[in-house]
This record gives sequence, structure tokens and C-alpha cells, in this order.
Amino acid sequence: MTPPQQTHEAHGHSHSHGPAAPVSQHLRKVIAAVLIPFAAAVAVGLAVLWPGGTPAHERTGVGFDRQTEQGQVVRIERVDCKDVNASQLPSTGDTTKPQGREAQQAETGECKKATVEVTTGKEKGRTFVEVVQPDAPRQFHVKQGVVVAYAPDAPRDLQYSVTDVNRKFPLTLLAGIFALVVVVVGRMRGIMALVALIASFAVLTLFILPAILQGSNPLIVAVVGASAIMLIALYLCHGLTARTSVAVLGTLISLLLIGLLGSVFIGWAGLTGNTDDNTGLIHGLYPEIDMSGLLLAGVIIGSLGVLDDVTVTQTSAVWELRQADPTMGPRALYRAAIRIGRDHIASVVNTLVLAYAGAALPLLLLFSIAQSSMGTVANSELVAEEIVRTLVGSIGLVASVPVTTALAALVVSADRQAPEAPAAAPYPAPTGPGPGSVPDPGSAPGQASTTATSVPAQNTLTRKPGGRGRRRKK
Repeated sequence: MTPPQQTHEAHGHSHSHGPAAPVSQHLRKVIAAVLIPFAAAVAVGLAVLWPGGTPAHERTGVGFDRQTEQGQVVRIERVDCKDVNASQLPSTGDTTKPQGREAQQAETGECKKATVEVTTGKEKGRTFVEVVQPDAPRQFHVKQGVVVAYAPDAPRDLQYSVTDVNRKFPLTLLAGIFALVVVVVGRMRGIMALVALIASFAVLTLFILPAILQGSNPLIVAVVGASAIMLIALYLCHGLTARTSVAVLGTLISLLLIGLLGSVFIGWAGLTGNTDDNTGLIHGLYPEIDMSGLLLAGVIIGSLGVLDDVTVTQTSAVWELRQADPTMGPRALYRAAIRIGRDHIASVVNTLVLAYAGAALPLLLLFSIAQSSMGTVANSELVAEEIVRTLVGSIGLVASVPVTTALAALVVSADRQAPEAPAAAPYPAPTGPGPGSVPDPGSAPGQASTTATSVPAQNTLTRKPGGRGRRRKK
């Protein structure tokens, strides 16, 4: 090997500490044989169940099922509550009960009369008056944006009413800050994560929700939609590699386990999924929707995001361990990576439980006010739904760690590349006797040795009785 060749080889070795080497061609074919039919089945499911839009219905004017427009508060006047008849019930003088306190405050307190202008719709520019009682949780101010409900069948003076405030600007600003932080920290990965997030919302709003409203089985729709989100998000963020494919397989197995456990325990616990005003309104508008299936669909979709995090982390841990020590076998890789997974399990399960508890905090507070026992609280359907949702999702998360770790260890260990042959030492140029040269014991006096001190292994030296030697190749 010439010195330039040596330099080139050393330079190439210095760039070998990048991503892990791809798995063998045979194993890639095995992975493709599993994932390609799965992706094809997801595509077929999307095509068959694609709804084509949200089905139309006649508005009931109840809850969210109302026609709304945008408005703005243009003037506020302070008036006596008696003058605007804000009190619906006469005060009984009993202030020990909430109804009595509210009625007395409405009779003696100072109310606000807000003039609201409609800023969108056919009647843009129309104004109406909204009376705000002194104990109302939401107080208005001038130039505040509001959401107004429109009831076309009501008397003209009662057609518009304020239902909420306009939060578009602060929410848009917060979303912009979130996107900026993701891009600054994640760079290109952050950009791809935002694209995957947009694609996930598109699948949710364009496929999952309309398909359920059209009467398709919520469980099947959730499985197809969650699978599509999983494929798009993982491959878009982490690339079309064997590492990502192993994470997809681990996520898929865990989703199947969550779906199976959820189906069993939702039916066993007798959970109907119809527990509050919103679900009751959905069931009233679309009685053909299976509410218990809708509950199971929520469990599957809610667990998908955390599952992606766990499976990708475990797969990357196995790959990095193998790259750091290529001599590690599948068992050693599994033992080393599962220790990382156990730390992840503890934090993820706690996070999931606290997230559900935080969402149900007002409900838990109501039970605390009623001084109900823990068994009574847990047995109520509202809390039982959250318990089943939390435990089923947590079981799937915990199971995803050993499953994904084992798959990754097997896949990365199957690619055993042959060790590189050591570079052969260059032949030294023949030199005469000089300082530091070693004379050949078999040579004649005054005769310099014709051999070097370092002789290649493939050559041997055959000597004749005269002390002279000649080279003969084997």
C-alpha cells in the first residue's frame, strides 16, 4: 500500500463515527415484508373509510351546536341591578345558601351593561346589550373581543348573546412561541416535527372525526387513523431507516395491546362513554355512534404520542450502545438498554397519571366537597373512565419498553460485518550496511546482509552453504 493510500484510509476512518451502519440486506427485506403490507392496509383503510366531510345536521342551539359570530365590546355602563331586572329570583333573605346570596347581591349590587357590536356575519355592525352581574366570573372591558351566539328563531332583541371571549390572539402568539422554540432547539428535526404535527392534526380533523360522525366504527377508525399518524410522524421525523422501522413495530405491538385491554375492561366495567353534557349532546345528535367505542378510540389516540417517545428512545439507545461497543451481543444490548428503559418507565407512567389527574381535577374537587369515600369516587363512571384510560395506557407504555428493546437488539445484532483486515506493512527498500544495520550471521565477513530486519510473512529466505542467501517465494 502506498503512503497516499494509507492517508486516504485514515481519513475515511475518521468519518466512520456517524449513524449506525445499516442492517443486513436480508433483515431489511424481513422488516419490509412486515411493514409494507401494514402500510398498504392503512392506506386501504383510509381510502375505504374516508368520509369526505362532516355530515350536515339541523342545529339544536344547545352547547357547542350553535351558530356563532365574532363581536366586540364598544361601551360599558354601570347601572343598578334592580333597574335592569338582573335578579331572576326574589331574595329570601337567607344568605346561608348560594341561591340566596346570589339573589340578594343581584338586587343590591351594581351591574354592568355592556354594548356589544357584531363584527362578522350578515348582520355585521348590529349592536345588542349584555347585562353582566357583579358576581359573574367573566367581566368585560371596552374593545374586548367576544364570541356571540346567534339564534335566528328567537325574538329580535334576544337573537344575540355573549357566550365566550375571543382568545385567538393569545393562543396564536403562544403557538408561535412554541414553534420558534422547537425550531431553534431542534433545527431541522424541529421543523420536521412541526410538519408531522400539522399532518397529525390533518388526519384527526379530516379523517377520524368526520368518519366517526358518519357512523363508522370508532375503534376501527381510531386504529387506522392512529396508524397513519404513527407512520407519518415517525418516518418524517426520524427518516426511512431500520431504526425507525423497529420503533414503528414496537409502537404497533403496544397499540394492539392497548386496544385489546381497553376493549376488555371498558366492556367489563360497564363504561358507556356517555357521562357529561357534551357526550350526551353527541349521542342525541348522532345516536348511531357507539359511545363506548368512542371512549376506546380516545384511549388509543391519547396513548400514541407517549408511545412514540418511548419506542424511539429505546431504539436509539440500543443503536448507540451497539455503535459504542460493536462486540455486544443481543443479550448484552438488551440488558444495557432495558436499564435505560426502566428509568423512562418511572417518569412516563407518573407523567401520564398526573396528566389525567390534572384534567379531572375539578371533578375530584367536587367529590372532595361531597366528602365521598375513595371507593365511591373510583366507582363513579366519570372517574372509572379516567382510571381505565390511565391504567390501560400505562400498561401499553410499560410493555413497549421490553418489546421495542428486544426487537432493536435482535435487529442491530443481526448485522455482523466482517472485521477489517489490518493494513499490510510496506516493503522497506533494500539498503546497504550503515549505522544501525544488523549483519546476517550467515553472510561472509564483510558481506552485507541482503535481507531486512522486517521480512514479510509471505517470503522465506533459503540459504546455501556459502552463506549467500536468495529469496524464494512460497
